[in-house]
Amino acid sequence: IGQMLTQYHIEIMLNALGERFSPRAMSAIIYANVNQDRFSTQIGRDEYHFDNNAFEKSYTYIEEQRTLTISSLHKNDALSAWSAFGRLTHTLQDFYAHSNYITLWLARFDKQTHPPSSEVDPVDLTLIQSPDLHSGKVYLPFEILYFIRRTREFSLRILPKDSHAWMNLDSPEQGFKFDYAMQAAIKRTVIEFEKTTSGFSQEMCKLFLDK
Repeated sequence: IGQMLTQYHIEIMLNALGERFSPRAMSAIIYANVNQDRFSTQIGRDEYHFDNNAFEKSYTYIEEQRTLTISSLHKNDALSAWSAFGRLTHTLQDFYAHSNYITLWLARFDKQTHPPSSEVDPVDLTLIQSPDLHSGKVYLPFEILYFIRRTREFSLRILPKDSHAWMNLDSPEQGFKFDYAMQAAIKRTVIEFEKTTSGFSQEMCKLFLDK
């Protein structure tokens, strides 16, 4: 429950791929991306957000959406392809905001010599496969209190440190690690775009990019 704020998902998409798609295509992709945070997907859909250590389920979901992106283009259904790709990107962006990947990456450096956020490596396999990698657990109903500003302080006093409330990097309020999560998400979005489109024909590229 809870999510990287809509404005930051939009910022990630525009920074990563804004120049590649037509405005119409990018609007459809962004709509599908941020729609993953509608209330009905906040409970019982851990795979949408990498919550509750649902790593394998989330990776499976990403690949399902990638397959749907490609199959939709084969059917000349660009809107379905854009929607699937938007859902895919939302989930992979949440990986950096909802797991301790950034914390593990930064732990390799002396606190005084952290590299700039622009140098973050979003796909360090030793971290992705590390037994120390985990994502925030959702403790209901107290987790809901975190998202009500009046009760946030109270919720943090009672929620454990492995909760989503304590671990999330959903906004700049969470401190300097948020910048690293943003940069990692931007880089990963580009990587997944290139992975998705690597086998595209010229016709598929034209349909997908809407250019």
